[in-house]
Amino acid sequence: MPVDSSDRARSTAIEQLTALGLSTYAARTFVALVSLGEGTAEDVSEVADVPRTRVYDAAAELQDRGLVDVKQSNPKRFWAISTETTGRQFTQEYDHRIETLTDALDGLAAPERANEQRGVWTVTGRDTVTERVVDFVATAEEEVVYMTAEDLLTEPVGEVLSAAGDRDVSIRLAEMSRSSEQQLHERVPDADVFESLWEWSDTPAGRLLMVDREKTLVSVLVDGDGVHPSEARDETAIWGTGSTNTLVVVLKTLFTWQLESDRA
Repeated sequence: MPVDSSDRARSTAIEQLTALGLSTYAARTFVALVSLGEGTAEDVSEVADVPRTRVYDAAAELQDRGLVDVKQSNPKRFWAISTETTGRQFTQEYDHRIETLTDALDGLAAPERANEQRGVWTVTGRDTVTERVVDFVATAEEEVVYMTAEDLLTEPVGEVLSAAGDRDVSIRLAEMSRSSEQQLHERVPDADVFESLWEWSDTPAGRLLMVDREKTLVSVLVDGDGVHPSEARDETAIWGTGSTNTLVVVLKTLFTWQLESDRA
């Protein structure tokens, strides 16, 4: 491996290990041991920016995390676990942390959170809007009405719509472009695809969603900020929940008129 590539790999590994909770010295020590296979504190200090006396503390931290084994020789020798085992260790640890976090947050959530949200809420950023869409569709019990622009038809949305269909949720999809209709039909074959009454190609409309006639979201495309460099525009949305929520009432009326007009 060229020197510059090796340096980049080392820097990236250290950055990610510290992001995963290791101290800087522990991260540097672990990366040094991976490149060495095994070594003494002096060996580590020679290839990593870690004082020899601090290698012992770093190795103790790594041993506590199950990332390093210690040979009780004179001097002590340290051995790093394999990269595959390292990946599994962190995956298991953070899966557990995430599960513990979500359980704790569920215990704190207000009882009315899933029912009525007063007012209209704003969410910005294409990825974040997609997350709201996925969250809403995942809770659907009876019906999903969804209209989307082609470039917002991402894999996560297709998957959650398909999963809702598998739960016998009624899926009603509208096109904002012809290719959108084709892709939605391919991903959710049992969906009822209806034709929109409006021409969307010259508007900044992004998507409209109604779930069980109690959760709604509408988005528009806005000037991008570089997060999606291949696209000139990003996305912002408003959403509301609850049968008496203003946005829900408006979109429910709009969708009911649209669907009934389509049947006429």
